[in-house]
Amino acid sequence: MNGLRKTVANGGYYAKLTMLIGALIATPAVVPLFYPDEARYIFSFLAPAVVTVAVGTALCFVKTKEKPADEWQSPLQRGSLPVMFAWCVASALGAIPFTLAGQLKFFHALFESVSGWTTTGLTLADVAKMPRVFLFYRAFMQYCGGAGFILMIITLVQGRQAVDMYNAEGHSDRLAPNIKRTARTVFQMYGVFSLLGVALYIAFGMAPFDAVCHAMSALSTAGFTSAPGGIGGYNNLGVEAVTILLMLIGASNFAALLMFVKRKFKKALRVSEMRFMFVLILLFTPAIALSLIFERGAGLFEAARHSLFGVVTLFSTTGYSTMDYALWPHFAVGLMFILMVIGGGAGSTAGGVKLSRAYLLVRAICENVKKRVRSARRVTVPFFYRAQGKTAIDGDMISDTCVFILIYVITAVIGTLLLTITEKRSLIDSAFEFTSALSTVGVSNGITSVNASAATLIVEMIGMLLGRLEVLIVFVGIYSGFRAARKKITEIKAKRGAVS
Repeated sequence: MNGLRKTVANGGYYAKLTMLIGALIATPAVVPLFYPDEARYIFSFLAPAVVTVAVGTALCFVKTKEKPADEWQSPLQRGSLPVMFAWCVASALGAIPFTLAGQLKFFHALFESVSGWTTTGLTLADVAKMPRVFLFYRAFMQYCGGAGFILMIITLVQGRQAVDMYNAEGHSDRLAPNIKRTARTVFQMYGVFSLLGVALYIAFGMAPFDAVCHAMSALSTAGFTSAPGGIGGYNNLGVEAVTILLMLIGASNFAALLMFVKRKFKKALRVSEMRFMFVLILLFTPAIALSLIFERGAGLFEAARHSLFGVVTLFSTTGYSTMDYALWPHFAVGLMFILMVIGGGAGSTAGGVKLSRAYLLVRAICENVKKRVRSARRVTVPFFYRAQGKTAIDGDMISDTCVFILIYVITAVIGTLLLTITEKRSLIDSAFEFTSALSTVGVSNGITSVNASAATLIVEMIGMLLGRLEVLIVFVGIYSGFRAARKKITEIKAKRGAVS
């Protein structure tokens, strides 16, 4: 037993990631303990989980030498392949329980799995007919996907690639002196806020099971619901307030969030990203409310209520709703589109281009305008506040920001054009749907459905994965994989040539 334990402990990251995914898939099997009438679904989770853990354990016995990093590999390249491996394997294996239980066809189950792990929330499932164990499974996938597989692995192991994978998965700030303590700090906050959310939901009249599911989904800024009518179906101000609170927590930079937890309120509110988030809320909420009042005849309180919820759920990329967004005026829908693209904080569970990049882009535009109107002799160094302190905005930072946003826009345009072909819908409808997938929002205008073509679902799945991994990671991972494969082939040919 000690030998096996030592072998597993010394296993590589790919082996540990495989075992972790298997363990996560097995977790929903505990739900039938509370609902015995659903015991027949236990096999659907344990079967793929046991096989996956077994494969991961077997990989631990495969001895691999840890080679020094190649000169051509950047830290991002070294971390990108394990990250892509984790998300692709989880997406594929996560579909199996749905299929084994006969809940969804495999392709539709794959879509549901990708949407779950990436915290998107687009769905093909009929919530009203789905057993509780699968409703929990959908929320649990989003809960784990919001935290990230690499963050979970880092809490257990450390190594040379730990920092590289941590950064590659989209986490930007450290909350503690080392990566392992950072990961544990994130999970401690994640757990405490989850329990708080469950307690508050129950206090406002939500059933315990639904409270657990919605707390996981709202905190991970995901959007799957266990209620047929969603959050809006409760028509409960308390439930909506708790959801807004959880979505704001999930969309906040975790480093700034830690400051709030430690009661360093002034320091946390000084962070430029947090200020920008509150500015967006203050600007967009009244604008959408006025649109609902003048174009839809909504009352002041009703308009403010739906507008605030809509603004928070969209920039946090959660995708919950308290009313049908199809009924919103075009002006409000346009503002929704902007919020979906901006997204939440860096290192948070939200998608989009991220508040920090949007803020830096706005600052770059402002500085460029100032430079054109002020004296040429005046030299200023722009800066902004991160959780770590005051940071200068240099040319490289602006360049990286602009390049990322440009690639994001190009990806959105390509995906939009592909949807106009696969579904033959208008450019506006296609742009809204693909942006919703790319920013992991999950709001649909009807394109995503069980009647959608396979090509449409494939385009959206690619968009969801690109969005969750922040686009560049996927491109860098593909490039690194091809280059590593080409190098390996060259080495094999050289050895064969030497032997002959």
